[in-house]
Amino acid sequence: MVRVNKCLLLATLAAISCGCVPKNGVTGHTKIATSQIPVVKDATRDELLEAYNLIARATKSLNATVELKPTAGSKYSGVIDEYHEVKAFLLAARPAEIRVIGQAPVIGTTVFDMASDGETFQVSIPSKKKFLVGAVAAERPSSKPIENLRPQHLLDALLWPEIRKEESVTLREFNDENARYYVLTVLRGGYQVEVLREIWFDRSDLQVKRMQTFGPKGLLVSDVHLGAWQPSDVVLAQNGSAASPSSVSSFPRTIRIERPHDDYKLDLQVTKVTLNDAIPAERFKLEQPAGSELVPVGESPEKKQP
Repeated sequence: MVRVNKCLLLATLAAISCGCVPKNGVTGHTKIATSQIPVVKDATRDELLEAYNLIARATKSLNATVELKPTAGSKYSGVIDEYHEVKAFLLAARPAEIRVIGQAPVIGTTVFDMASDGETFQVSIPSKKKFLVGAVAAERPSSKPIENLRPQHLLDALLWPEIRKEESVTLREFNDENARYYVLTVLRGGYQVEVLREIWFDRSDLQVKRMQTFGPKGLLVSDVHLGAWQPSDVVLAQNGSAASPSSVSSFPRTIRIERPHDDYKLDLQVTKVTLNDAIPAERFKLEQPAGSELVPVGESPEKKQP
């Protein structure tokens, strides 16, 4: 037995010496061209905070034309409904004003018209002759996911809340086979600390690529993916003159809004956008169309009864 073991040892040593066994365990060696090596930029927590807040502070309003495609349901709910893409005209202004008008392709008829002032929302659906009204804070999701679509869900993804100095913010890295990220985590609470928001920066360009918003007990309220950052068509200062170079000058052209507990997704392709243009207040007003049915949303059955 001892003789056999010695023979095996000598055979192994001979194989290594003649190169039959890979040196240091390396089985392959690939040289990556310099042009193909991904760029990874470095930034500090304070630099990322400033980059985010620059956009949040400088973006006061937007006037955009988008291609909008909703998807309701998921494999978890058992049914997925895909809807036709519509052309939408979107107006938003701080602190919480938004108006979105969706039109059918080619024929241009209004599919929906919705608005919100941060406290209440209105949704007009001409084809059904319905006019939905409800409180933004109402938490009674519909059994039909597409009816959970609210104008303020778009507002939250487009006009970002500023991270205040008194808020606790941590920084971490996240790497996978596709990209490397910095993640800013904004915390809420005192004794029971919870995650409020997570902001993902792609380290290839340090642009914001993802924003997640969480509710109490870690509930994932919103997951927004941002891409194709490009210069905006027009950037204006508050007085209407050209914005300074240090102001926000680019805007994402692809946006996906996922609302897992509302059970819908919304894909936006931004074709045109003007930032910080003065928008008259009356353009955010949505009145109930004549002949339409008023439908209160989010009220309990007791409140609906006379």
